[in-house]
Amino acid sequence: MARRALILVEGHTRIGLLFVEAARRLGLHPITLAADPAQYEYLAAESLEAIRVDTGNLDALIRECSRLRATYAIAGITSAEETAYATVGKLCRHFELPGPNPASIERCCDKFTQRQLLAEAGVPVPAFRVAANATEIERAAAEIGLPVVVKPAVGRGSIGVRLCRNVDELAEYTTYLLGGKHIWQSSPRVLVEEFAQGPQYCVGIMGNEVIGIGAADFGPPPHFVYRGGTFPAPLTDDEHERIADVSLSCLQALGLGWGPTNIELRWTKRGPVVIEVNPRLGGGPYTVQAAYGIDVITEHIKLVIGDEWDLHKRRSHVATARLLIPDSDGILDWIDGDSRAAAIPGVAEVKFYVKPNTPIVRKGDYRDCIGHVIAASPSHDRTKAILQRAVDSIDWSITPFPIEQE
Repeated sequence: MARRALILVEGHTRIGLLFVEAARRLGLHPITLAADPAQYEYLAAESLEAIRVDTGNLDALIRECSRLRATYAIAGITSAEETAYATVGKLCRHFELPGPNPASIERCCDKFTQRQLLAEAGVPVPAFRVAANATEIERAAAEIGLPVVVKPAVGRGSIGVRLCRNVDELAEYTTYLLGGKHIWQSSPRVLVEEFAQGPQYCVGIMGNEVIGIGAADFGPPPHFVYRGGTFPAPLTDDEHERIADVSLSCLQALGLGWGPTNIELRWTKRGPVVIEVNPRLGGGPYTVQAAYGIDVITEHIKLVIGDEWDLHKRRSHVATARLLIPDSDGILDWIDGDSRAAAIPGVAEVKFYVKPNTPIVRKGDYRDCIGHVIAASPSHDRTKAILQRAVDSIDWSITPFPIEQE
């Protein structure tokens, strides 16, 4: 009988190893198909099977999976990487395996199309316009009213997202986006939208079931750097119900509802307003597990291979993640305190993403994060105290880059 394999299209520098470990626990042989397997250090460190293939070429992926079927029984195909998710859907359709609807994923990943579909379905979203040049951006901002959020229509992880509070900031950022400094994933299209103000929340969904609603914490404007989150968010029953209802209506509007979805909202004067729908697992699978005891990655893989999943909550803790964000650029001399922090009772996980001698160049998006700490306990106040003690145990040193002499 052929060995059952799980095909992973691309890895993931932060959670890729979790997918591999979950696959192994389920008795699967994980095989990663990647354009550059060397960028995922865990593949070599764990002696994992990885095959170099152009993951942007669907025909090449089909050929590789067909070749692998001569040796393995392919139980499922998935990815930890959002940019590969539509391709995963197409592969699953080709090989008649469970998977997401690729057309729905592609519509969802275009933020302008996503906004249009949500608005047409009556889902509350910020006022928005799409623009292709400086004149259109200026006109859109004038129609909506400053301040506005400006972002690429296709992108992820807050890359290229800025709050423009006045005409000067708008003009300066427009020049940056359209002047060749921003790397576009597709043809330059800019989304200009109303700055929805209020507390931010993230909703983790699997299939059509809300796993949990977390409170999200972001750094200071003009950037939107995610700094951590707490599950469950401190909400009244009515607030929880309204956020859950709006979130599920997003799935219907976008043709989602298979596999994981992560929805970001803000609670404004008019109630919950949807900021973004992401057809993938949220960035906090560790936090969800620390709070509820649900291993969302394992449950996702069960869905991928056609097994029965289980989202039953095994505990009810308050879990908070804090991302470690440097406040200066330069060369990282050293970073330590992870073992001290991990030894504190109630600390669920401590992880560094960087090593000494790494250049630190802040970009104002998810790439600024150099590690995270997660704490959990039965109460909000206790979790907060544990987390602060753990974060205080961690330190690093950054030597500024030399100033170039003119």
